[in-house]
Amino acid sequence: MSALLLLIVCLSLGMAVKRFAAPPPGMAQAVNWWVINIALPALVLTLIPQMHLDPHLWFLVGAMWVVFAGSWLLFGLLGRRLNWSRGHTGAMVLACGLGNTSFIGFPMMEALRGSQGLQYAIIADQIGGFTTLAGGGIAVTAVYAGHRMLPGHVLRRMLIFPPTWALAAGVAIGMIGSLPPAPAYVLDRLGQTMSPLALFSVGLQLRLHVGRDQVGSIFMGLGWKMLLAPLLCYALGVATGVGGNVLAVGILQAASAPMVSSAILAEQYNLEPQLATTLLGVGILISLLSLPLINLAL
Repeated sequence: MSALLLLIVCLSLGMAVKRFAAPPPGMAQAVNWWVINIALPALVLTLIPQMHLDPHLWFLVGAMWVVFAGSWLLFGLLGRRLNWSRGHTGAMVLACGLGNTSFIGFPMMEALRGSQGLQYAIIADQIGGFTTLAGGGIAVTAVYAGHRMLPGHVLRRMLIFPPTWALAAGVAIGMIGSLPPAPAYVLDRLGQTMSPLALFSVGLQLRLHVGRDQVGSIFMGLGWKMLLAPLLCYALGVATGVGGNVLAVGILQAASAPMVSSAILAEQYNLEPQLATTLLGVGILISLLSLPLINLAL
């Protein structure tokens, strides 16, 4: 309960600062830089060496790809049937196929599933979520915005991403032992800034401008992202014998709100950015209630 309260307070603080305090330009980007380049790698290095290998860890990655592939198939077909523009279809695929598995997912998993749930959430995000963003996200922009997809560019993005290096280092450290107490303490303290700052940043960037012409798309998009996709992942997990926290975290991460980066990609490549931003904002607010309810059901 305390962790959920912290989540709500930090998100609300970000919204309040944006509304009443006139934050300096670029504040959200500066906070995001700290979260991605300092806090998240520190958190990964703290938790990954402590994680016990589970033969079902594939499910955490597979669930992220099920959500993305299902989104592309579903909205690709609906787009043709409903005569959507290519920009509209691309925005739906991106926003409803890529999950907010770090900025919202990490705090939620820690609040709902504890430290072990957070360890599994890192696997889902860093291997599943990031590869769907770097590979799948770029593929979508190639198809719907005429952006040229270069495999070398995708690989470079993965290799220069600081949490990727932290994940590899964390696995190596876990194989040979553990970190000495002093660096472990420092990394733990740095990693603890991840959740409050990530949520504060989301609050700073949250936008809610629902147009009447967007209602149907929002209903269909979030219906897939936050209900049908998690149900499909649940069926996959049960059918393959996955259980416990691995199953729960995989489903909860699949049910997370749209990814912040999906709205950024939509804006960069002019794929109806207003729709993507609205899906992001509405999805985040719904997830504050839907994820705890799904967790209770599990």
